[in-house]
Amino acid sequence: MLETYMNLHVIGYKWEDDNIEEHCQSPQRHGRHERTPTREKSSTHIQCHKFSVYDNQLPSHERTLTGKKLHECNQCGKAFNWHSVLQIHRRTHTGEKPYECTHCGKAFAWRKDLQEHERTHTGEKPYECTQCGKAFTRRRQLQLHRRTHTGEKPYQCNQCGKAFARHSYLQMHNRSHTGMKSYECDQCGKHFTCQSSVQIHKRTHTGEKPYECHQCGKAFAWHSTLKVHKRTHTGEKPYECHQCGKAFAWHSYLQMHNRSHTGMKSYECDQCGKHFTRQSSVQIHKRTHTGEKPYECNQCGKAFAEHRSLQVHKRTHTGVKSYECNQCGKAFAQDSHLQRHRRTHTGEKPYECTQCGKSFTSQNTLQTHRRTHTGEKPYECSQCGKAFAQHSNLQVHRRTHTGEKPYECNQCGKAFARDSHLQRHRRTHTGEKPYECNQCGKAFAEHRSLQVHRRTHTGEKPYECNQCGRAFAQDNHLQRHRRTHTW
Repeated sequence: MLETYMNLHVIGYKWEDDNIEEHCQSPQRHGRHERTPTREKSSTHIQCHKFSVYDNQLPSHERTLTGKKLHECNQCGKAFNWHSVLQIHRRTHTGEKPYECTHCGKAFAWRKDLQEHERTHTGEKPYECTQCGKAFTRRRQLQLHRRTHTGEKPYQCNQCGKAFARHSYLQMHNRSHTGMKSYECDQCGKHFTCQSSVQIHKRTHTGEKPYECHQCGKAFAWHSTLKVHKRTHTGEKPYECHQCGKAFAWHSYLQMHNRSHTGMKSYECDQCGKHFTRQSSVQIHKRTHTGEKPYECNQCGKAFAEHRSLQVHKRTHTGVKSYECNQCGKAFAQDSHLQRHRRTHTGEKPYECTQCGKSFTSQNTLQTHRRTHTGEKPYECSQCGKAFAQHSNLQVHRRTHTGEKPYECNQCGKAFARDSHLQRHRRTHTGEKPYECNQCGKAFAEHRSLQVHRRTHTGEKPYECNQCGRAFAQDNHLQRHRRTHTW
């Protein structure tokens, strides 16, 4: 009986009472015969709750009481109470889609699907959640959304017991047990567990990015990535650690952070034994062994091991700096650089060395500092074998072999191997002395000159002669003194 109501709904019948199951279980509601006083030729009809079926439709209605289904599909054998419903069903075999959208031309087999689709053009969202106010174009979407409040997950995997809010999620999950990946990309041959994943993957070939941020114009291949990106503008961090209260914009970042409490690093590199919190991190790390750099810049040819490194590099060509500090207005090409910069305003140094207690504003600065304790120097020059604790130091060192001096003074033309040397040189033109002694007020053009000067106040003499024990405030004074032993 319930299926009969659903079939009637398809062809246009409406009920005020949504509780169809209760109606179907109530036999006394069926078979009330009345006379209609408003028709010229009175006819016997059966009034069944909220709709009427006249005598020319009586045989069909009687079948709802007997359970007989006389209209059978000759292709799949499925049977229906109504011939009109059978006709609609046949479209699943023929592919016929008679209902076309006047806005975009998209066609549908069912009128109700067209009506729901048209709301994507009008923006109408008639189904609103009573708990959070979020609105939807379809009733089904609202029903699924409500489970985010109730936590209901009615679809359970019979192999591992994991439960899901949607049946489609369970179907995709089941493929993780079977290993079945039925959907293949026709360009690269990569296989996927669902068709939607193939469509999204294809954008890596076409470069299509249909989801654009209306604030900064940045476009994305995934709608979910756009939603996360918007948090860089709003500052929203909805994922909070229940142990320390730290919040994150991405759920994956929270999951990684949680491992900092548990110490769990489940993924190991089979070449060097290093452990990682994510499988993707292992794959990227392995490229340090193989030297693989699959992501190449189409402008200068420079290649990178990580896709995000390529994206950041491309901004050196475009000059785009999307991340701006709301305190001083300084802009950055990377969000991580902006976050690190903000700590110069707040003074926050969240990364602390467990050996000496020194704190740092960024994780990579802490990692570099740790090498002062371990003596590790992982970056070695391929020409002379000299090793360095920092990759940037190796890059600068290589210029001693190549003679490269990429930093040139725009006033006198003098060139330097390091940017810091150029900055220091420019002060000879400007007379700027930014480093001032807080005891006597004397100012210096270089920070190291200020450090040496401070020793005149403290009396510190860190440079000691290993032959006579005499100590000096400056290294060059020690070098000059050592010559007195060689004369």
